[in-house]
Amino acid sequence: MTATSATPAPQAPLAPPAPAGRPTAETHEVTNQAPPLTGHDVADDPVLIEGVRREGAAWCLDDLHRIGRRTGSEEVQRWADEANRHEPELRTHDRYGHRVDEVDFHPAYHALMDVAISEGLAGSAWADDRAGAHVARAAGFMVWSSAESGHGCPVSMTYAVVPALRHSPDLARTYEPLLTSRVYDPGLRAPADKRGLLAGMGMTEKQGGTDVRANTTTAVEQADDTWRLRGHKWFTSAPMNDLFLVLAQAPGGLSCFLVPRVLPDGSRNTFRIQRLKDKLGNRSNASSEPEFDDTVAWLVGAEGKGVRTIIDMVTMTRLDCVLGSAAGTRAALAQAAHHARHRSVFGAKLIDQPLMRNVLADLGLESEAATTLALRLAGAADRAQRGDDGERAFLRLATAVGKYWVCKRQPAAVAEALECLGGNGYDEASGMPRLYRDAPLNGIWEGSGNVNALDMLRALAREPASLEAFRAEIEAAAGADRRLDAAWRELSGELVLTEDAPLRARRVIERAALVLQGALLVRHAPAAVADAFCASRLAGDQGLAFGTLPPGSDFAALLGRLPV
Repeated sequence: MTATSATPAPQAPLAPPAPAGRPTAETHEVTNQAPPLTGHDVADDPVLIEGVRREGAAWCLDDLHRIGRRTGSEEVQRWADEANRHEPELRTHDRYGHRVDEVDFHPAYHALMDVAISEGLAGSAWADDRAGAHVARAAGFMVWSSAESGHGCPVSMTYAVVPALRHSPDLARTYEPLLTSRVYDPGLRAPADKRGLLAGMGMTEKQGGTDVRANTTTAVEQADDTWRLRGHKWFTSAPMNDLFLVLAQAPGGLSCFLVPRVLPDGSRNTFRIQRLKDKLGNRSNASSEPEFDDTVAWLVGAEGKGVRTIIDMVTMTRLDCVLGSAAGTRAALAQAAHHARHRSVFGAKLIDQPLMRNVLADLGLESEAATTLALRLAGAADRAQRGDDGERAFLRLATAVGKYWVCKRQPAAVAEALECLGGNGYDEASGMPRLYRDAPLNGIWEGSGNVNALDMLRALAREPASLEAFRAEIEAAAGADRRLDAAWRELSGELVLTEDAPLRARRVIERAALVLQGALLVRHAPAAVADAFCASRLAGDQGLAFGTLPPGSDFAALLGRLPV
């Protein structure tokens, strides 16, 4: 073999290596993603504004929009995230071994609380003589808590404690001015040394739960007119609040007591926090198991009438459950609608795709019905506090009905809204998982669905005026929609108590809620909203999932009611 030689072809110079960390090609240009939903007014919601006007609080709208702009800010959204990522921490002892029983919160939690209290969302409505004060407070609570619901628990309990505390006028005179203050003054000090107080409640125990008459915490009267408590509570939220209403067994029966964390002389009352609950959601709020051992307390109301006394507090916290669930549903809907307005799929915006339009319209319908009912209850509460017996009777039955249904629907509505975002909605960064984890709480807090269904039966049996007030509310819409009229005729028969009433109670309370919502929408909402609600919730053609509104629905009008 003969070797040959050839001139090699010239080689192109090698490209210099890319600097470390620098992409060789542009692969991360972000397109077709919704921008953050920030910098908007959460109160810019026609359903909310119309309800506030209708229930007599139009004078608060400037303040409500100011709260709404704050709620929609990037700063507040950051607070909400941080308050839940950095959960409360229990310190049972200080560095020297002294028992302190304190809970430390992230600064973001305190920032949220400071705004809530300064805006009058806790007890301030009780010190406001203007008609509609409780409606204004309810609307503000809905707007602000839509950013972060966990801190709403101590805010709500502080609001709710005032009517119960008034069963003992001397205690009310001492504490009410501080409970209605607009100053957030955290930390454990003697109540008289603080500029504002927060309140909580301790009802349930591990062996009884809802059956509070099974409570074993005991109360013994002292010569100085105080009492001493001994026992263990199972679920007491916001343990760093200043005052708690607590149920305990006195010689005369189950009674209500006021327990301060710090006594008037500045010494710590015995309030041993055994642990904080590791909860599904509501992570920013501390829920605890406190132990009482020779704990100083004052009797509130009459001895042996504890349930009757504390029920005034429970009634108001149940109202806040309805407000909070309506707000959480609205917040999830706002995220879904925002995403659909900016995300394109198959060549069109999501919000222009027929199936998505049906889903969003249906979610909007659910949200509007919840918001309208919530504000109607707030209006009734306001007028009842001003001496309207008819509104008080309506509130007695309608609160149980609204608490059952609005809170029951929130988890399903939030889950559907989360699905509208697809995988993005399952990502913690979207905020939707937090809304989803928080969604079941109001259905449990202050009485589960069964408790409220039985409470409805109790109202029907013992307080016939509540049924008459409820009937008057429905019949104010008589003749406006044949489907509503037919549903009310059917429901009227089921409201008659029979031996099997407990077995049917859930069916009845659900139907009562839908008929009440239908009557409110027929009277106050645009015709397209009322028609779609009656067709999908009251008539025979009812889909079981969201997004099953009948084809004849006015989708353009329904979508025009969606929040920002």
